[in-house]
Amino acid sequence: MDDDIVRLRSLCEQMAFEPAEEHSFTGANYFEKTENCPDSVFVHPAILPNGQRIKLLKTLLSSACELDCYYCPFRAGRNFRRATFQPEEFARLFDMLYLKGLAEGVFLSSGIISGGIHTQDKLLDSADILRNKLGFRGYIHLKIMPGAERSQVERAMQLADRVSINLEAPNNNRLAKLAPHKQFTEELLLPLKWIQEIRRTQPGNRGWNGHWPSSVTQFVAGGAGESDLELLTTTEYLYAQLGLRRAYFSAFNPILDTPLENQPPTPVIREHRLYQASFLIRDYGFDLEELPFEIDGRLSTQVDPKLAWAQKNLSESPIEVNRAERRILIRIPGIGPKSAEAILRARRRAKIRDMASLRKIGVIADRAAPYLLIDGRRACYQPTLF
Repeated sequence: MDDDIVRLRSLCEQMAFEPAEEHSFTGANYFEKTENCPDSVFVHPAILPNGQRIKLLKTLLSSACELDCYYCPFRAGRNFRRATFQPEEFARLFDMLYLKGLAEGVFLSSGIISGGIHTQDKLLDSADILRNKLGFRGYIHLKIMPGAERSQVERAMQLADRVSINLEAPNNNRLAKLAPHKQFTEELLLPLKWIQEIRRTQPGNRGWNGHWPSSVTQFVAGGAGESDLELLTTTEYLYAQLGLRRAYFSAFNPILDTPLENQPPTPVIREHRLYQASFLIRDYGFDLEELPFEIDGRLSTQVDPKLAWAQKNLSESPIEVNRAERRILIRIPGIGPKSAEAILRARRRAKIRDMASLRKIGVIADRAAPYLLIDGRRACYQPTLF
């Protein structure tokens, strides 16, 4: 068992570069130790799509890989010690960790050996053993490998709570600068299309828990010289056409002994702005054309995109809080979906007459005030100095 834990730790160590699920608390990774476990296990505090908080083990099945992606720590030819689990080995090790309370769910990916189809079979075998041999009923996020077959994608959907395949770049031209031996449309985008087709054409079939799994993807932000407009154009398509639950953005960070080791890292603020903009598209009804891009297709790093839109569109045309529809309210800085619903409920009881009433129901009043009318009058607020 000691050797298994050492192998597992080596497979987990580089997984911080691949976001999966929403991290809770500070989003930090940590190592769990117990008296019954001879070494530490790399787990992440994560928030699942249903809001549940769990300890999520993020790991590879194998760090051996035949691809030479320019940014990846697992690329072929890079000098570091590789490790591999066979499906039965991994499933039984995870089951032990689960029974000891060290991990409650798993995000399982892998380097590619003998092609995407062969590697996908290994991932499917691991999940199948967990579900159907060991009786695991917890959370599984299963990675789809480039080149996987449609039947394998469908099987992954039957076993997992979430499935994903990394697009890495917004289009084929940009992907060539990151991963020259991957095909954007045929290998990466096509499985995401299959996932949506399976949901639509097989409504009577479901996954292991009676629901088809959610689907997500990841982009490497800043690795291929792409603009925010390029990334968000693809993101908008994925949300609108392929039912994607979330696009993750990972700020490029150079890895030693890779072709991009001398390329500067992407500022984390850019990653943050991409998330804000993608949520405006997914949850707030914004069209791509409405987002405040700069001339070069980048988002401002100084102002968040929702505030930038409001400054341009609402400063001279503030919104009457007592009459605006939900779709308008959520466009106001300081008002999100929950506080917009709270405003609508409050209005059914009585007219809103002051900022104090908005604060009580969860509105970030000082942020919202410059763009509001309350009963026909400009909202009173204290402007900030900076």
